[in-house]
Amino acid sequence: MLSTIFLYLLIVLGINIALFLVAYSFKSDKLTDISYALSFLALDVTIIFHTKRLHAYGFILFLIVALWAVRIGGFLLIRVLHVGKDRRFDDMRGSFTRFGKFWIGQALTAWILMLPVAFAQYRGGKVTILALVGIVVWSSGLIIEAVADYQKYAFKQSPANKNKWIQTGLWKYARHPNYLGEILTWVGIYIYCFEALNLAEKILGLSSPGLI
Repeated sequence: MLSTIFLYLLIVLGINIALFLVAYSFKSDKLTDISYALSFLALDVTIIFHTKRLHAYGFILFLIVALWAVRIGGFLLIRVLHVGKDRRFDDMRGSFTRFGKFWIGQALTAWILMLPVAFAQYRGGKVTILALVGIVVWSSGLIIEAVADYQKYAFKQSPANKNKWIQTGLWKYARHPNYLGEILTWVGIYIYCFEALNLAEKILGLSSPGLI
């Protein structure tokens, strides 16, 4: 199992390094966020076919990761295409080392977040009451994150809101509701995986929601 886990790390590093070289060559931000989502999708597909967990438990686990990745990847791609560039990279876009570190960090993040998924797919499991609780938590997070992202995106489309901080909708109740949703999605995934894991995997798997 350990060698398999490191194989997954090599896969996600390979994806990000390849796309980094393209992004650096063109000094472009348009691949950074979409590559993040693609990293999860690639691992999700690789894991389920590698472990051949095509029963209900494994398929649901595959699906909730895929739905999250498609949602966030699609939103971030639309946003960067509309805005044209990501200001986060203004001071690193031209630096091979600094820009490259971001991509390596992104690959490591995806790998760590997917650890409980890899462990659970390897072990196999059943759709228990606790797993259903995980789905509810995950669903709540996905909805909160999607609504918050949309509200902020719509807010920024108005010229009257330039340089203003959104304080309406979900943003009236939390400073970063999109991140709250992100936390809940990965907590929900960990809860879904929990009963399928042995003690060591439960402890290692905590690095996923812990990192978020």
